[in-house]
Amino acid sequence: MELTDQDTQLHKQLFGSDFIWGVSTAAFQIEGAHDADGKGESVWDAFTAKKGKILNADHARVSCDFYNRYQEDIDLISQLNIPNFRFSISWARLLPSGTGQINQAGIDYYNRVIDYCISKKVEPWVTIYHWDLPQTLEQKGGWTNREVIDWFSEFVTLCAKSFGDRVKHWMVMNEPVVFTGAGYFFGIHAPGRNGIKNFIPAIHHVVLSINAGGKILRELLPEAQIGTTFSCSQIEPLTDKPRDVAAAVRADALINRLFIEPLLGLGYPVKELPVLKSLQKYIKPGDEDNMRFDFDFIGIQNYTREIVKYSFFTPYIGARMVKAENRNVELTAMRWEVYPPSIYNMIKKFDAYPQIKSIIITENGAAFPDTVTDDEVHDSKRLQYLKNYIAQVLKAKNEGCKINGYFVWTLTDNFEWAEGYHPRFGLIHVDHSTQKRIVKDSGLWYSEFLK
Repeated sequence: MELTDQDTQLHKQLFGSDFIWGVSTAAFQIEGAHDADGKGESVWDAFTAKKGKILNADHARVSCDFYNRYQEDIDLISQLNIPNFRFSISWARLLPSGTGQINQAGIDYYNRVIDYCISKKVEPWVTIYHWDLPQTLEQKGGWTNREVIDWFSEFVTLCAKSFGDRVKHWMVMNEPVVFTGAGYFFGIHAPGRNGIKNFIPAIHHVVLSINAGGKILRELLPEAQIGTTFSCSQIEPLTDKPRDVAAAVRADALINRLFIEPLLGLGYPVKELPVLKSLQKYIKPGDEDNMRFDFDFIGIQNYTREIVKYSFFTPYIGARMVKAENRNVELTAMRWEVYPPSIYNMIKKFDAYPQIKSIIITENGAAFPDTVTDDEVHDSKRLQYLKNYIAQVLKAKNEGCKINGYFVWTLTDNFEWAEGYHPRFGLIHVDHSTQKRIVKDSGLWYSEFLK
């Protein structure tokens, strides 16, 4: 199912007038100004300064300079007819030491961003935590220290009190399985810790922190729409052999179920992932009641599918991914498979949880190599990717799924974590040496689609 040119003119009838359209970003990936106006150091500032951690030794000290160019970029959002803008708050910009002393310059900055969005009739959607823990808190154990629940609660309270009079849509955290898995198990993301001994306590403290954050927002901002976001990938077994099928079930439990299910009151998927039994030593009396939260919406972020096979040598999970580049499929610059049905299948999967009231795609997009020719970027592959994935969202909506919105990742080519500036996901091309912006064909198409 693909959208024809005629369909793109009809989107409001196809999706309904109350379907939410937007674009997503994250503070560390776009803001730059890494130590400006009293901002403290985050784990990503520290991690990118270490040798060999980031592709091409890239860093985000300037990035897209959104800190200084936010008006220019919000103007572009407005000109592109994009009605909703998702961005995150830098914890270390508000609380340079993670707790205690408030940095008023940081509060003032986000007030300017929010006020400018509203002046341009762009609705601000705020992610409270998008991976940039203050480094001083990491030195105290970060997400492995149970005190992080109190530290995070202080940060959420400050955000709600500072911005809640104007921000109506909140996401507590972004993709917990990624920042705990890559940051505390594999060590390939900040803070660069590895091993099950770090991963297990981080899981539980993040779940309790998401719940605590949701409760604070609900108490302080009773009218707000409160959600949180999860990465998800369609998982399929390589063959129908029982070992491969069982491996896929375990991988799915880890990648897609580990955080959503405790937050829905279903507990951790211990049956499928016995290694999670070691969570028990971190679960204290009363924790079960402090895991479930009744969110207004759940954000899901899908890019691809993964094919999984049994692996005797992979500890804890007994499964490994079959790399997309070895499967003769179309790839993005991230070496992810282009597989539009994955977004449909993940909407169906999350829709099957009766506890979820509303689903919003809070990220979807693709990185491809872009070339600037005569001040234009003809990114036909990204444009086709967006059309085909949006068509699958429509298919799920037409089948009655509670899918109510879609945000493109991302606005501008930005700092893509360990991959540096190599993968370009933006609707807008950025020359990071000059900060020149060029709207790509995909951005022009999205603008026309939304008009």
